[in-house]
Amino acid sequence: MNAPITPHRPIQALPDQLISQIAAGEVVERPSAVVKELLENALDSGATQITVRLEEGGVKRIAITDNGRGIDKDQLPLALARHATSKIASLHDLENVGTLGFRGEALASIASVAAVTVTSRTADAAHAWEIVGSHNGSVAPSSGAHGTTVDVQDLYFNTPARRKFLKSEQTEYGHCAEVVRRIALARPDVSFSLSHNGRTIDQWNISELAKRSAHILGNDFAEARLALDESAGSLRIHGFAGLPTASKARADGQFFYVNGRFVRDKLLVHAVRMAYQDVLHGDRFPSYVLALDLDPALVDVNVHPSKIEVRFRDSRSVHQFVFHAVQRALAQTSATAFGSVPAPLPAASTLGGDTAGAGLGGPGIWRREQTQTSFGTQFTNTFAPASPGANLPFFADAPGVAQDTAAYGALFGGAAASSPITQVEPYIASPEAMAREEYPLGFALAQLHGIYILAQNTKGLVLVDMHAAHERILYEQLKNALQAQVSGQDMQVQSLLIPVTFYADAIEVSTANENQDTLKALGFDIAALSPTTLAVRSVPTLLKNADAQTLARDVLRDVREYGGSRVLIERQNELLGTLACHTAVRANRILSVQEMNALLRQMESTERADQCNHGRPTWVQVEINALDKLFLRGQ
Repeated sequence: MNAPITPHRPIQALPDQLISQIAAGEVVERPSAVVKELLENALDSGATQITVRLEEGGVKRIAITDNGRGIDKDQLPLALARHATSKIASLHDLENVGTLGFRGEALASIASVAAVTVTSRTADAAHAWEIVGSHNGSVAPSSGAHGTTVDVQDLYFNTPARRKFLKSEQTEYGHCAEVVRRIALARPDVSFSLSHNGRTIDQWNISELAKRSAHILGNDFAEARLALDESAGSLRIHGFAGLPTASKARADGQFFYVNGRFVRDKLLVHAVRMAYQDVLHGDRFPSYVLALDLDPALVDVNVHPSKIEVRFRDSRSVHQFVFHAVQRALAQTSATAFGSVPAPLPAASTLGGDTAGAGLGGPGIWRREQTQTSFGTQFTNTFAPASPGANLPFFADAPGVAQDTAAYGALFGGAAASSPITQVEPYIASPEAMAREEYPLGFALAQLHGIYILAQNTKGLVLVDMHAAHERILYEQLKNALQAQVSGQDMQVQSLLIPVTFYADAIEVSTANENQDTLKALGFDIAALSPTTLAVRSVPTLLKNADAQTLARDVLRDVREYGGSRVLIERQNELLGTLACHTAVRANRILSVQEMNALLRQMESTERADQCNHGRPTWVQVEINALDKLFLRGQ
């Protein structure tokens, strides 16, 4: 098809109105973009109370009122002028932006494609003033409280082609509401009200982040999240990371903020994703509300028209800081730290009333007795009360489940190898220990179908998937053994007898040449043989059987994008996860009560023990009042 012939025109300056409409094409994509820009201006003005009113999804009307500083009468025309702003005045200000808006083009762009009225009153003004249309409009007296109202009506009335690209009213409203939710999450110290077509939809009063996030993301998130707050130099990350067992099939519960600005940054998303890699299945998405604060000079927010992306001066440090902070928070999702897996059955604070008889009743010993019957071998667990004054052994230092680790011991040169665990004294449960909840997973009662461990704690019944739990324990032991082996040493590498060569583009070749020290620290020797050829001469020993070319490309990509590589750790962890899965106790294996209790104690002292390596829960709590309801007790 032949391209259309455009008429020849001389070079000429574009009229201001057309320039603003072109800018509006980038800034004002849809009504939600208008809501975002106006909300950011309201927050920059110091507002603590913001009202958002929408009609017909924001297409007919968007009116946002705040109680901020207001705009002086003589500055109202400048508020609607292109590239006029109070937020920056020099290049130094631009490189240290501390406000959400700063370009000074939003209101002018909006006014070029909609009917805009700005009404504002400062604290020292006798009444409000308003301007209609554009910066050429006249300023007239008006009524209004301290603060500013920006009323935007008939969006795209003068550009009908743009209006045709808008979706249904409900879809456009949904986008607007999502913008309000994002910004409200970032500023719990500000109250927000949202109405649509005259009906109030949401109202968020001033509160703490914990309450605001529970209100916006729902109770499911509130009941399955971990708080984190870490600092390192000028970096600080704080907020809430959702538990892996509460993950979702979509990434619609992920909110990340940089200096109060909502962003979708691939470096930050990657860092958080890697922190979840040990506890989350690949096709699931965690929920989180995280805020990163840092020196504005260390981040460039002027890299995208909608300011949704940022660029960090030291991306590798930021990536590592976020990764380790979230990883440490998730490491505390053990029974000891959290006390229960997500969304337990209704809580009962104590074993009271006529359910108290279900308790252990005093110090004693659980014993497992084996008897032969006409139906075969049967096992019975019995609790024998101890005599007064008896000196009963405790189990704090008892070994874990009897399991031969020779299958993976050679991997670490004997560091992780051990012999099968010998039997130990029976476990003791005193009322004092139970009352103090020193052992959150309680004490074993029996096995169910050779798969689940049934245990009793102060809240009721604990069900444990013994294979999944043991798999997590072994996996963490393997990782710790590997880290102990290489700590403070160079990565152990395997030289390839025949180097693997492959075609590489200019970016891959330059990345290899410029990051030799980083690559060697990761265990790779990747050298350029020509401007279009790379050779892999060595790889980490643990990954010697992996495809060298694919591995090298992945590492080079990560080094280029993140300043380092998670590929090595990911591949190593895949191997360790396979070893742990193959070595963990299998279904239908009969465990003694001592072994079951040992497994419970190991779970309580193991990081990330709430989930197996694939993100499934390893245990659940069935609380005593839920059991009472099943049997209609007290009714």
